[in-house]
Amino acid sequence: MDMREAVGGRTPWGLLLPFLAAPVLVLGLLVAGITLWAYSDDQDDSRTGGAAAVPCTEALAFGAAERPAHADARDCAVQRGIDTAYTAVLRMPRGEVAGWLRGTYPDAPKRRSGGSCGALCLDVTSGNGLPGTAEAHVVQVRVEYVNAETARVHFSAFTM
Repeated sequence: MDMREAVGGRTPWGLLLPFLAAPVLVLGLLVAGITLWAYSDDQDDSRTGGAAAVPCTEALAFGAAERPAHADARDCAVQRGIDTAYTAVLRMPRGEVAGWLRGTYPDAPKRRSGGSCGALCLDVTSGNGLPGTAEAHVVQVRVEYVNAETARVHFSAFTM
């Protein structure tokens, strides 16, 4: 008696093939799904720990600051995880930096300069000069002078 006759015209492979193909198909779909997820362009990386672009007014407001009148604000971002951190870069007239800092953080500790700080640094905390309107716990400002007229201000405000 031939094997074909024994199973109604099918070989044993014909019965076994669907059971072997199912796990291979499931594994292939899983790999394809993970690949698509990994390469997807998520617009809001801030929820997963990556930085996401935000309006500069939002970044500065988190640290109770406003954009100085003659400043060009750019590269503003937020990163969320356990804590929240906003950053902004301001390009402004060099002579206006000290006045902007005094007006924004009037009760802040004395500004520092030199060493690893660069041209000018200011660290303000919720217990040491940060206005009550700030959502941040700490604001750090690092200033570097681009030339005789222009300063680049690196602003960061974050929770702890």
